[in-house]
Amino acid sequence: MITVLHLITGLERGGAETALLRLVGATDRRNIRSIVISMTRNGQLKPQFEELGLPLYSLGMKRGVPSVGGIFRLIRILRREKPDILQTWLYHADFLGWLVHRLGGVKNLVWNIRCSKPDAKYERGFGAMFLRLLARLSKSPKAIIANSHAGKSSHQRLGYRPPRWAVLQNGIDLQDFQPSMENRESVRKEIGLKPTDKIIGLVARYDPLKDHATFLGAASLISDRPDTHFVLVGSRIDEKNEIVMKLINELKLEGQVHLLGERKDIARLTSAFDIATCSSIGEGFPNILIEAMACAVPCVTTDVGDAKEVVAETGLVVAPGDSAQLAEGWRSLLAMTAEDRTQLGTSARDRVSGHYTLDASVERYEALYEDLAK
Repeated sequence: MITVLHLITGLERGGAETALLRLVGATDRRNIRSIVISMTRNGQLKPQFEELGLPLYSLGMKRGVPSVGGIFRLIRILRREKPDILQTWLYHADFLGWLVHRLGGVKNLVWNIRCSKPDAKYERGFGAMFLRLLARLSKSPKAIIANSHAGKSSHQRLGYRPPRWAVLQNGIDLQDFQPSMENRESVRKEIGLKPTDKIIGLVARYDPLKDHATFLGAASLISDRPDTHFVLVGSRIDEKNEIVMKLINELKLEGQVHLLGERKDIARLTSAFDIATCSSIGEGFPNILIEAMACAVPCVTTDVGDAKEVVAETGLVVAPGDSAQLAEGWRSLLAMTAEDRTQLGTSARDRVSGHYTLDASVERYEALYEDLAK
């Protein structure tokens, strides 16, 4: 039995946190024992982690504030649980894992990179210094996992030099995300649309990297289509967001843009889209693409991370930060016949089935764990 302890900064609803939830939920418990530690306190995904029945700890740290008490608590947990592998998720967990793994008696430290372009806060000042420090320390982990080829390449350019790289792309359960006419109808009814109205969707928390401004700018360029609506889902994507509301008003998109905020029924909402969008200016492996593709929804995505590889011929790729290109991509898909768009969506689902299933992703992680624990 191999024990893998996962250390992550928090349990908020995000790409890394969702990937971890899916991974530990699908890992073969006959061979691998999973433990999860959150550096910070509660998050939206905590109940879902608790439902798995796995050991779950919190270090009680405040986000962005180091805690000596939290560090010593982590060391005590490591000594008690005796993991074969300490796998860290995101930069601050990577650093903390490096700091304590020897004190905790852990032989195998594994970092996990989830982005292709670090946040703007890492471009200057303390953030840039911290990233340079991580690059210098990157020889310490036995391996560094990247969830995208783009993420590996960008961090190599930053100076990361681990003994071993492993590109392990995300996967999805095709039973959780699948086409549904019932969902198409119920979502349109929920937000007051006609059954024939088209929905262009974006599932992403409010964050500069997600570039909602470009999405809304593109929406304004095709707002002459009254049957086309734009559904945005994610944390802080609601009417309380003054920046988003100001953009909607300035672009005269009232009535066509629907802000649904944080939702748990992502699969239901995604399967109601006609077109799914990734407008990000920085991603590693966008989960929103494989989630939509699994629902047989064609995608228009910016050329970030591994997005181009993911959609391949089943979607369209445009330049980041270019509203005109994004709008043109939408127009191209909307101009297709319903039958052709359906066929494109079917090809997208087939691509996920062949390359990005959760089972295949978990098998790759398990193979790495078994190799490191030898």
